[in-house]
Amino acid sequence: MRFLIALLFLLAYLDAKVYYAKVEPYEIRDISSNVSGLVISADESLVGKKLSQKPYIEIDSELDEKEQIAVREKLKYIENIIKINEAELINLNESLAKKRENYKKIEPLKFKSSVEKDREFYDLISSENLYLNTKKEIQNLKIQASDLKLRDAQLQRTISDKNLVAKDFVLYEMLVKSGQVVGISTPLAKVADVSKAKLTIYLDESDAINAQKKVIYIDGQKSSNKISRLLNIADSKNISKYMAQVIIDSPELFSKLVKLELKDE
Repeated sequence: MRFLIALLFLLAYLDAKVYYAKVEPYEIRDISSNVSGLVISADESLVGKKLSQKPYIEIDSELDEKEQIAVREKLKYIENIIKINEAELINLNESLAKKRENYKKIEPLKFKSSVEKDREFYDLISSENLYLNTKKEIQNLKIQASDLKLRDAQLQRTISDKNLVAKDFVLYEMLVKSGQVVGISTPLAKVADVSKAKLTIYLDESDAINAQKKVIYIDGQKSSNKISRLLNIADSKNISKYMAQVIIDSPELFSKLVKLELKDE
């Protein structure tokens, strides 16, 4: 009986197909420029190193920063004017209310001449127009303030795009040099997420079925890893093969080949 069980385990082991995969970073990003400008810093000594919060590529943003300061100062002035006008509008509204009330009182009085009544009426209309013009000015100033806020956001985005940061990513490749003028869509660098690693294999049809339920052996050692991604459409290059990926812990060295075997529980 023990011999039979051992034989079954041996057959299962022999039946398992062997695949080889390269240990790759979890993600490699191609970084292209969103802006145009002169590259003032591109430190190639950072290639292969984990990046910090400090920009690894800087594109000249001096004019953008000066414009942003001017835009913010102008916005501050406009917002102060809006506050003054809104306070003035409150006073105008109170004055207007009293003038309306006074006109209603004198309008039916017979001992008041038509000239006096017309004078009060024109004064009331003038005050109403001043109130409406002040209100309209406040609305126009708010539109200007809204435009300035949008411009400030655009400049902030531009400045950010000119100071490239990829904290905790590894600089995989630097594609520009200091002094180079770049435009929109110019390739700048490649950065890699090495917090995890992935193994990509192309499974036979028999292994692709229920692949995510199978036990994965890596270099002969049983692992707790599972197939994390499996395409049920055959690969365009590896005909009749199905791409699968296994996510593993980050190794000390990437790009080495490892052996994978998929076995039933």
